[in-house]
Amino acid sequence: GFPLLMLGGLGLSVSDMRRLSAGLAPDCRVIRVDNRGTGKSSKPPGPYSIEQMAADAIALMDALDVPCADVFGISMGGRIALSLALDHSERVRRIVLVSTGPRAAGHRWLVQIGMRVSHLTGLLGGERQSPAALQAQYDATSRYDCTARLGEIDAPTLVVHGRHDQVAPFALAREMSAAIPEAKLVSFGGGHLVSLVTHTNEVVAAVR
Repeated sequence: GFPLLMLGGLGLSVSDMRRLSAGLAPDCRVIRVDNRGTGKSSKPPGPYSIEQMAADAIALMDALDVPCADVFGISMGGRIALSLALDHSERVRRIVLVSTGPRAAGHRWLVQIGMRVSHLTGLLGGERQSPAALQAQYDATSRYDCTARLGEIDAPTLVVHGRHDQVAPFALAREMSAAIPEAKLVSFGGGHLVSLVTHTNEVVAAVR
């Protein structure tokens, strides 16, 4: 099927997204990405940036001879998806933004706690993480803010969010979906891990 580029959040490796990809693979060619600093990808010294990780994704698409893809981004991966849609629009057909926003918000101390435990085993049981690379990812996603540019996005957009998300508040998802032309918002009763833990099947159905 049509390529679907799946971009994980802070410290998420491809193995953490296996349930999502398994649900979507019957309909499309799922390409899961270990972002710079994650999983089996290189972990060079920082600083990193969201734009840099978007360029990594474009380089991967080039290497796989994928001229255009749908892009599915979770949390930090959603910001990478936004960067792709804004700065590489010819390579993006549609985007799905999951548990994310155009800028960092919410309880950042929750993210810091997650970072302290995720380098031991991956956040959901995946690859061991490097604390330095994880910090570089955190700094990159915390600095990014494309709020003022959301109106430039012309790719059909689906926003998927948990109404009780304390890391990326639901209000941010509503603001983002209102600012992106003709974006559709689908919400569930869970929190930040709505797509990975609590409502995976429902999220897959919405995306399909």
